[in-house]
Amino acid sequence: MSAEKTSSVGELLAATVPMVRTLNLEPGEITAERAVFTLPDQEAYHNHVGGPHAGAMFTLAESASGAIVLAAFGEQLERAVPLAVRAEIGYKKLAKGVVTATAELGRPVAEVVAELDAGGRPEFPVRVSLTREDGAETGEMTVVWTLRPHG
Repeated sequence: MSAEKTSSVGELLAATVPMVRTLNLEPGEITAERAVFTLPDQEAYHNHVGGPHAGAMFTLAESASGAIVLAAFGEQLERAVPLAVRAEIGYKKLAKGVVTATAELGRPVAEVVAELDAGGRPEFPVRVSLTREDGAETGEMTVVWTLRPHG
């Protein structure tokens, strides 16, 4: 996907995924190699210890994973729909303030597309690191996605 197209992935998610708008998630760098989203510090979404609620952090990480999937496989949308299959999240440290989610693909794009070309329904992991402003990793998530062929 071109740089122009990947920069619009964040806008596309904000326009089509209500939770992205609800939580005011902010897209950053989005390429086929890496996608970054941030969750602003918003008291309305704090938990009982003053950090972002676990559900807000899950949505942040899942949104970053979806952004990289769209950037990496956007050219396949005419023949397949990307779907999250399962996700696992681990909360490691208390998150306070702005939280950033950085997603990376766990399989090469060409390998996934080759499996789709061969008539398969490829699955691939996306690893997401959640960090606070001081750089400490507060959580990690793995989302397994698939490209389900149309028809």
